[in-house]
Amino acid sequence: MAFVIDHLAKPRIAAGRSDPEWERALAPFAPYTNVHCKLSGMVTEADWARWTPQDLAPYVERVLEWFGPERCIYGSDWPVCLMAGGYDKVLNALNVAIAGLDRVSKDSVLGGNAYRVYRLSR
Repeated sequence: MAFVIDHLAKPRIAAGRSDPEWERALAPFAPYTNVHCKLSGMVTEADWARWTPQDLAPYVERVLEWFGPERCIYGSDWPVCLMAGGYDKVLNALNVAIAGLDRVSKDSVLGGNAYRVYRLSR
């Protein structure tokens, strides 16, 4: 059975560049290969009026370290994300955060993993 942790388990992004309590709570799930993490819901945990892609990147990078790109799934959190930014701004922020990944890994995060984990047909 596959499990998907939604919204990176809600780190307190507005509080700064790290959230040790969030790290202690989420990290123990990383070794379980049937647990995935959705890269979503970040902008509503950031400062709604002033967040930048660089505010989100450390959290995405940490989750990628723990779960790997093969167990991370992009989610826009639309329409809730509209409170803090439009879909295009959210997607751009994720693209900034995953810029260092190779093309296969990016494709997996941006859609391939969702098809696989949720057993969607193309």
